[in-house]
Amino acid sequence: MGGRSKVLVFTVLSGVLERIPLSWSLALANRLAPRLARHSSARPRVERNIVAISTGAGSALAGDRLAEVVDRVFASYGHYWVEGAKLTGLKPEVLSERFAMGEGSHHLFDAYEQGRGVVVALPHTGSWEWGGASIAARGIPLAVVAEELTPPALFDFFVAKRQQVGLRVIPLNASATASLLDALSAGSIVALLCDRDIQGGGIEVDFFGRRVTMPAGPATLALRSGAALVVACTYIGPSDGHYLVVAPPLKVERQGRLREDVTRLTQEIANQLEAFIRRAPEQWHVLEDRFREPA
Repeated sequence: MGGRSKVLVFTVLSGVLERIPLSWSLALANRLAPRLARHSSARPRVERNIVAISTGAGSALAGDRLAEVVDRVFASYGHYWVEGAKLTGLKPEVLSERFAMGEGSHHLFDAYEQGRGVVVALPHTGSWEWGGASIAARGIPLAVVAEELTPPALFDFFVAKRQQVGLRVIPLNASATASLLDALSAGSIVALLCDRDIQGGGIEVDFFGRRVTMPAGPATLALRSGAALVVACTYIGPSDGHYLVVAPPLKVERQGRLREDVTRLTQEIANQLEAFIRRAPEQWHVLEDRFREPA
């Protein structure tokens, strides 16, 4: 599919989903998800991810039970896209009603009130855009990082959508770190999805009993800026709602060489991400082969 075609497809589909009733769009997603799950080239990778997660929990899934959980991953992923398309058309009061600031949310707001910025480390679960939009709706500045897409017009489309719900989008490029440090120095919240090592060259950690690499960004930014560092997670449900869970702040302090401190904090982040993902593995929207051995 060419670049212009991609932009057109996303523009039209987003416009349709935004306008039709939620019940219709969810029904469509639920109908298409099983077909996508059966025929997607990503299915074997998702299966391996789920097996790794369940093995780490001490009871590896297999057979029909594994197939069921994988189907639910794709259904949840479809739900994520449908709900994301709805955000720009929601009134603030509807957003507030449908998003619950759940367990430990006070950790995030208490850290923000300190005025030194907050780095929030997140996994690809639920709908992080709903969490970001709900926080921004409270008048709290929130910056996110987005991987640059091809063609650029497609990236611009997604940036515009996120800006409409109050998010500041910082492209993942050579100037991203400086922009993020500026945001933190101004007291902003910076939300970073960090359970995938998109750029490579991350910190090696234990994750579900396997060795993988994770981005050093959250730990490095917190250590360099003096910002608070928390790990949080958004979940879809119950019903058509969403909710946020936040862990207590990690202890950000220099104990040795910078690399050693970044490694220590990144492992602590990985431990908390693992705990959050275990709560709803079917909502972990990572379609890559996450547990390949580091090169």
